[in-house]
Amino acid sequence: MIAHQHDSEAALRLKAIIKTATDGIIIIDDTGIIELVNEAAGRLFGYEELELVGQNINVLMPNPHHDAHDSYIQNYIQTGIRKIIGIGRDVMGLRKNGDTFPLRLSISEVQLPERVVFTGILHDLTAQKAAEAQIKALNQHLEEEVNRRTEELAATINQLLNSNTKLEFEIQERKVAEATLRKNELDLRKAIEKERELNTLKSRFVSMASHEFRTPLSTILSSADLLEMYTAEEQQDKRLKHTTRIKSAVNNLISILNDFLSLSKLEEGKIEISPVEFNLEGFCEEVMDDVQALLKPGQVFQHHGLRSDTVIFLDKKMLKNILINLFSNAIKYSEPGKPIDCFVEIKNHELWVSIQDHGIGIPEEEQQHLFTRFFRAHNAENIPGTGLGLNIVKRYIELMNGRINFESILGEGTTFHVHIPLP
Repeated sequence: MIAHQHDSEAALRLKAIIKTATDGIIIIDDTGIIELVNEAAGRLFGYEELELVGQNINVLMPNPHHDAHDSYIQNYIQTGIRKIIGIGRDVMGLRKNGDTFPLRLSISEVQLPERVVFTGILHDLTAQKAAEAQIKALNQHLEEEVNRRTEELAATINQLLNSNTKLEFEIQERKVAEATLRKNELDLRKAIEKERELNTLKSRFVSMASHEFRTPLSTILSSADLLEMYTAEEQQDKRLKHTTRIKSAVNNLISILNDFLSLSKLEEGKIEISPVEFNLEGFCEEVMDDVQALLKPGQVFQHHGLRSDTVIFLDKKMLKNILINLFSNAIKYSEPGKPIDCFVEIKNHELWVSIQDHGIGIPEEEQQHLFTRFFRAHNAENIPGTGLGLNIVKRYIELMNGRINFESILGEGTTFHVHIPLP
């Protein structure tokens, strides 16, 4: 009696375990007929438990296993060769509504006193497989992103070729282009006209370089000769006058060489952006102090716009070079007594600076060449300059992701507008 009570308790305990298990549990006989299904298995396949009891287990399997399952069991009973029993594997299940889903199936053989039954533990892998698919998709996306970034890096490296390599490529490219253009008379005329413009610019550069170097060197030489004549102590003022001329001439040469050095660094890709935080008003005052000594008699700066504690984050040194160059041009190409106006504001997350002069202006037909290396307008040929400043300014601004434009009327003046985005 006691043994029977213990057996009953054990059966109840086992039934409770099967009923409350989170994984599906199904028991079939050796012909594949379902004898027991717990709630979790019913939910997993979309059936009520009693709907499945008495049916063949293959109703829960998509093909090809649906048709072949009975033969699986018979082959095992006859041969004893285990292909899944006691091993477990990932398989596909078939829900009542016809949907298939992945699951982990573990089958064990249970030897009862008079027969054999098979118990299957089923664990839903839908979420796991979805996560694996997502990881696979992310990995594929990452691989594509790496390939894209690699291509971008390769393109950037190609842009950083030094100037000699670029020049050789351009010469070779021009030869190929000219050979092609010979087939078309109109295109050939355009190419010849372009070549003529380049030759004109080269001629202007040779003339500019010889003049710009000859003038300060002549000044240095003549002043040095005169210094040798002033030996008496009371002639110190005359000596000072000539040493000042020598210093000024040397500074002119340094300015010219700095333009060439800046151009070389830009061509070789050696200029890097180094942003820092700084006060905008203090920066503007600092720039104006630096160019104050360049003002001609009667010229004056007129500052408009920001007067506050605005702090910005940009490459301060590069921005200073840009503004000093534009201020220097405004002073150089304006007559004594003319004001130089500077307008500064923050607008649309950008720094807007406008520098306006009332000078000689730029001939309309030559404005298209203004940012070209070594270009100088006809009405500025008698004013010292290399023709490199605005080219360097434009490239500095582009490095800062900004833009520059201008308005000019011959004989009335020029206004340059600089827009630089702020982080």
